[in-house]
This record gives sequence, structure tokens and C-alpha cells, in this order.
Amino acid sequence: MRQQAAHPLNMNTEEQIESFRGAYEALRAEIGKVIVGHHEIVEGTLIAIFGGGHVLLEGVPGLGKTLLVRTLSEVLDMSFNRIQFTPDLMPADILGTNIVMESPGGRREFEFQHGPIFAHLVLADEINRATPKTQSAMLEAMQEKSVTAGGEIRRLAEPFFVLATQNPIDQEGTYPLPEAQLDRFFFKLIVGYPSGEELTEVLTRTTEGTKVELNRVLVKEQIVELQKLVRQVPVASHVKDYAVRLVLGTHPKSETAAPIANQYLRFGSSPRGGQTLLLGAKVRALTHGRFNVSFEDIQAVAAAALRHRLILNFEAEAEGVTTDHIITQILKDVPKDAAAVEA
Repeated sequence: MRQQAAHPLNMNTEEQIESFRGAYEALRAEIGKVIVGHHEIVEGTLIAIFGGGHVLLEGVPGLGKTLLVRTLSEVLDMSFNRIQFTPDLMPADILGTNIVMESPGGRREFEFQHGPIFAHLVLADEINRATPKTQSAMLEAMQEKSVTAGGEIRRLAEPFFVLATQNPIDQEGTYPLPEAQLDRFFFKLIVGYPSGEELTEVLTRTTEGTKVELNRVLVKEQIVELQKLVRQVPVASHVKDYAVRLVLGTHPKSETAAPIANQYLRFGSSPRGGQTLLLGAKVRALTHGRFNVSFEDIQAVAAAALRHRLILNFEAEAEGVTTDHIITQILKDVPKDAAAVEA
């Protein structure tokens, strides 16, 4: 079942908010037919999609990371491709390549064969198993939404999302993602173990032959419209200043650094971290029925937006300090009121 396409930008503010919330809740409901629990992971993934960004899902095998992405591809009326990353995967296997074709007249000419990156939604499964050379093939696509191959720049479909998965415990035969590529992910979400009740429900659904019928909820044109609406959500100057001070607080050895950043970080967040804080907070505000961003919205998305953008130093790694712990402390140290900083 496909819903009638809506045009939220042509509505008044209240109608815009309700249109957005309706689309968001409909997506959550459909995904919930398949995915048990993982409410924060589903929410984070949807926030990133409406914010126009990519998602890195990290967790041990068997927790439903790939299933979540596949389910999302079924409820969104968009093209979908899966790329299984392996050490022998080459850039051309992702981007595509020129092949020699023979025309009806017997003339041979090159024709570009599109790779799996040419889709609206791309699942990059176990992305850290590919070599750095192959991983780098994703950089241009994720940032510029284009592919340079065969001497030509080819635009990717809009909207375009990369949802990548990686296993944090299996290090043999893996290649850690470089910081430049990690920075291109909107959110990094940590997928944890299910609770006892959730595990019981998973076993019930998967061992008793239960068949689930999923409905298409949104078409790609609706996603684009809702993304435009997100960017129209206003952010008050004092809230934006708070996001700026959070990012600056992660920069070690600077005047604005939080004490824990000086102790445990080698490098702090890039400006993309600040962009993600604001866009993620805008989406969250809409899902809560507001057309303005609050401090709580910024705080709620801070961990997912910043955890992969902070580089730990040797002391942090030796003591087992995580980026999540550092972000939590920075949120405590950085006051919401700018006047408190000057004082």
C-alpha cells in the first residue's frame, strides 16, 4: 500500500509538523513489524535519513543490523543495492566500469556499466573488511553524491543514503575505516544485545514461521520534501551557540577545550560534527511536534553525532576510556548559558 504523496512545504506550520510526524511514525510502525526492540537505533537511523546523512551501524554479528537496513529498503519506495565488502573487492566492483560493446553495425565502443553504488539506498555490509583502496571509492559518493569513473562525473540518484555495518570484535582480515571516511557518516550507532523479553519475541517470530507483510510508506519524492522541511526548522542563536561550544569543547589543547578533552583526546570533532548536531536536533524537534530546536534536542543526538569524530590518545586507550564517556562529561562541563562561560 502506497500513501498519497504529500507536499509539506506548501502547508502551514502545524500541518507541516503533523505531516512529518505522521511519516515518521508510519515508518517506525512498519519497521517495528520486523525489528524487535532497538528503538534508539531505529530512531537514530530515521533521524539520519530525514537529515540527509549516512549511518554506520556497529555491533556484533546476529543483532539485526543488516535486517534493519533491508526492512528499511522495503518500506521506502526507493531503489536498493547491497554491497558485501570483502578483502578482494575492487573499486570498480562498487562504482562500475567501462566495458566494450559491439553495436549492430559491428562497431565496438565503450559503454559504462553502472555499479551497485547507483541506487537510492546502499547497504555497505561489513564495510571494514575491504581494503583502504576500496573504502576510498565510497568517499566521493558519500560526500559529493557523484561518481568519477571513465573520465566522467556521474551524479547519483537523489535521495542517496549509505547504511554501513561493521563488527567491532573481529579484527582479523579487517581494515579500520580512516578518519576521513568516518567523518562522512552522519551518525554512528552502537547496536547492543536485546533484553530477555525482546529475545523471546525474536525467537517467537523467527522460529514459528510468522510471515510479515510490509507496506511501502514513503516514496523518494516525499523523502526529499521532508528533508527540505527539516532545513527550514529555525534554531535560536543561543541554542546554535551551545552546539558550537560543544564542538569546540572537544578540541584538545585549545582555549575552549573541556578538561576531559585535554586529558584523553588527540583530535576533536570537525565542523561536520556541528552540522550533524543541528540537523539531527531539527529532525528530533519535528518528531516531538516542535518547529524549533531545544537544548535537549542537541544533547539527545550528541553521542551519535560525535562518537566517531573524536580521536582518543594513548592514555584513553590504556585506561579503557570511550568516546561516549568523554561526550557525556563534555555535556556536563559545557554550560547551556553562554554568560556562564564568560563568567
